[in-house]
Amino acid sequence: MTSTHSEYGSWQSPISAEMVARSGTGSSALPREIHIDGDFVYWVELRPQEGGRYVIVEWHPGGTKRTVTPQGFSVQSRVHEYGGGVFCVRNGTIVFINDENQRLHRQIAGCSPEAITPSPQRRRAVRYADGSFSPDGDWMVWVRERHESGGGIHNEIVLIPADGSSAPRIFIEGHDFFSNPRFSPDGKTLSWLSWDHPHMPWDETELWSAPFNPDTSTLGAPTRVAGGESTSIFQPEWGPDGLLYFISDRTDWWNLYRQTPAGELENICPIEAEFGYPQWLFGFTKYTFLASNAILTSYKIAGQAKLGLINPVERTIHEIDNPFTTFENPSMRADNSQTAWFFAGSPGHLPALCRFRMEDGKAEKALDLFDTELDPAQISRPQQIEFENRLGSKSYAFFYPPNNDRFEAPPDQKPPLIVMSHGGPTSSARPHLDLETQYWTSRGYAVADVDYSGSVGYGRAYRDRLKYRMGQVDVDDCIQAARHLVKAGVVDERQLLIRGSSAGGYVTLCALTFYDLFTAGSCYYGIADLEILAQHTHKFEAHYLDTLVGPYPERKDLYVERSPIHHSDDLNCPLILMQGLEDDVVSPEQSAIMVAALDRQGIAHAYLTFENEAHGFKRTETIRTALETEDYFFRYVLGIPLDDAVAAVKIKHR
Repeated sequence: MTSTHSEYGSWQSPISAEMVARSGTGSSALPREIHIDGDFVYWVELRPQEGGRYVIVEWHPGGTKRTVTPQGFSVQSRVHEYGGGVFCVRNGTIVFINDENQRLHRQIAGCSPEAITPSPQRRRAVRYADGSFSPDGDWMVWVRERHESGGGIHNEIVLIPADGSSAPRIFIEGHDFFSNPRFSPDGKTLSWLSWDHPHMPWDETELWSAPFNPDTSTLGAPTRVAGGESTSIFQPEWGPDGLLYFISDRTDWWNLYRQTPAGELENICPIEAEFGYPQWLFGFTKYTFLASNAILTSYKIAGQAKLGLINPVERTIHEIDNPFTTFENPSMRADNSQTAWFFAGSPGHLPALCRFRMEDGKAEKALDLFDTELDPAQISRPQQIEFENRLGSKSYAFFYPPNNDRFEAPPDQKPPLIVMSHGGPTSSARPHLDLETQYWTSRGYAVADVDYSGSVGYGRAYRDRLKYRMGQVDVDDCIQAARHLVKAGVVDERQLLIRGSSAGGYVTLCALTFYDLFTAGSCYYGIADLEILAQHTHKFEAHYLDTLVGPYPERKDLYVERSPIHHSDDLNCPLILMQGLEDDVVSPEQSAIMVAALDRQGIAHAYLTFENEAHGFKRTETIRTALETEDYFFRYVLGIPLDDAVAAVKIKHR
């Protein structure tokens, strides 16, 4: 095929904004929460084309996939605002959370869902998450979050009959947060996690267990198994041997442990690798039990995702050869001790339902979950790069060069660079095929997806770099990534762009305010004023900034010093902002304040708001409009010729 000569950024791409929108963007668009019931596999999918609702789908291996959630329902939890842990299933009966009212609903095969928890006095005032059945199927335990009219919020674990014959009753309380209530295989013990402000679950959690009496449905005195003292516990799970397993970072690495019959804690795979994951959502699972007590797990070494089989007796792990580079969203379940199911993606394929079979030791794709077909010749594949940061140590990013076999740029030209800063900030870049990234690379942009200091997958010490340094080391790493690529001669130093959402949006605003490097930026529901976030964010993150910036209001000086809004006079390049008007995590006020500052200074900018969107865009029309507008804005700023395929947008002070 003959290539057309055209400057970078102007290439015609087979990936339209509509195509990206149909698959959704970000982690919220990825399938999640695998559950196994007999021969059926269940999970949750986002439907952007249906108003951004979530549905449960059912699939029989070798058969057809079908949606089991009827119209009028969206399966979503609002606990911690981010939710997760939205359903459980047993013998064909599904119990799920309906987003509209946050009540638990019971859906028997072939019947319409019926609510089994009381209607709250106010919409979404009582919320549920992370439920599970007792082994005999008589009971369920759920995390519950109650929002009182006076503003108080209470989190607890409740017990409820599986048939909904009586109202939930408080079973465990006394901490700020709870997760992972799980019965032992014999039904005689319950385990759970708890944590308290100012900690986040990846900072410090406690693992508890207590005897459960099925006859009286009462709980005995709890015992703390592990955690506390700056130790994070993740995914406590009862093994088929009746022992309690969990992931802990007590050795600075999230390794897999178990409690022995003598009550001792045993590291069953002591290596410098990350088996855990930041618990932004409920329902994450990173390991599962297979035959002969073997444990299948996904893990990261230096940011690279791997799949392995642990032998807990020998305390060893065997890395499984596989084509995948991400295991997202972390969800892994075994069906019959021989086959495990999980979601995984690779640079050439969107995340799919995958399986590992003990009988042949193979990990393979089982079912495509997206109907998008791309020519491999038009896919940009990531290269992990490392570069020196201002701390004198290494930081990391995934670099995507521009790629489209139908076009080539003039030989004397270098591509513009888009630096992407992920949200969280306790999260990570995902080097699988992502249509949003490919949208840019197929148009002739280079992309650097930065795993800045504070990201997961590199050990606790790497995560802790961000403590008290938010707005500094994360921003510096994005700056240094861009400079590293400029120095390498692979991007144009005059055409450097940066984009991000939420905490990544904050990084974008800081980079454009405190540095004179980038040509323009794009901010999705980002943080402009740290004080507003500290004063008005939701309970889960109410003290998140205490360890990322400093205690508030005692260190108000740091909040002012690192808030772009207080230094907007230093902002001197074009910026586009996107904001959902129902955002309860980062309030729309944040974007509006920044827009007012841009307007006062006469800086070219665009501002789009979206009704019925919260923190993370989920509707097809929103995603399409935002991406097309951003494309137009970048082309306008960089002086790239505009064509009819790029939607125009109102730019003030252009």
